Amino acid sequence: MMLATLASIYSIYLANSALAVSANDAGIETESLVSAGVELAAYQLSAAPKDTRPTHGEFRIRLGRANVAVKYSSEAARIDLNAGPKSLLSGLFAALGARNQDADRYADRVVGWRTEQKPESQNDEDQLYRAAGLPYSPRGAPFAHVSELWLVQGLPPALVQRALRFVTVYSGRSTVNVRDAAPEVIAALPDMTPERLDGILNRRDAPSGVAQSAADVLGTDEAGATTAGSDAFRIEVRIAFDNGLRTVSEAVILVRGDDVPFHVLTWRDDIDPAPASQFTAGAR
Repeated sequence: MMLATLASIYSIYLANSALAVSANDAGIETESLVSAGVELAAYQLSAAPKDTRPTHGEFRIRLGRANVAVKYSSEAARIDLNAGPKSLLSGLFAALGARNQDADRYADRVVGWRTEQKPESQNDEDQLYRAAGLPYSPRGAPFAHVSELWLVQGLPPALVQRALRFVTVYSGRSTVNVRDAAPEVIAALPDMTPERLDGILNRRDAPSGVAQSAADVLGTDEAGATTAGSDAFRIEVRIAFDNGLRTVSEAVILVRGDDVPFHVLTWRDDIDPAPASQFTAGAR
């Protein structure tokens, strides 16, 4: 059924493009394959009942002149810039190399950016931006996109660059899914140590015939941890053409299970592949 669905989607996209009949336009063919990969992933997710929906998955398929590899993961594996508490944000900055005192200050600035300023208050956050000579004020509302992190006053650019792979604005959760999260995200949890992190990674990767709760993965109950997913999923589509061309595209979709199977929240083509995690647990 999956193969038939993907083949049908791919055929529709090709049939609707006059340029595709020449089979020479790599851009048209790439767009068709990426769209097919995203739609098939969305089909798999929307077909499952919400309470049994997988939080991650992947599949590969050969179609036409290309190999297509698709991976998807719930946005709950990332820290939400709008819903994440200060402790989790500070923990991430510390896990990425910031000193604890600096990490707390950076987290304050993130919270200050997203917090609505009351008219009767002194608006100290706004004054910080004016004192820094910035031509704008903090949003005073939720982050619209993770790229807004570049605008937050006082955050080192190198730290922002590292943090972008571990944050989102789409999960809507104050917790992170510890079964799917990167080691850097798990390291952001309170009172995490290198030894404890190693044990968590070993436990969650061990074969298990039953679903693991957050307590099973962590070895104890932990504030900020869950194994639940979200309605938002990040989908990565890698295409390898026979002629050597390689492309990587990424989309974030919202799967509601209503009349519309999914909604596209963001889409990026020709992205740089995310490097393998270089995280080494360090003392915090």
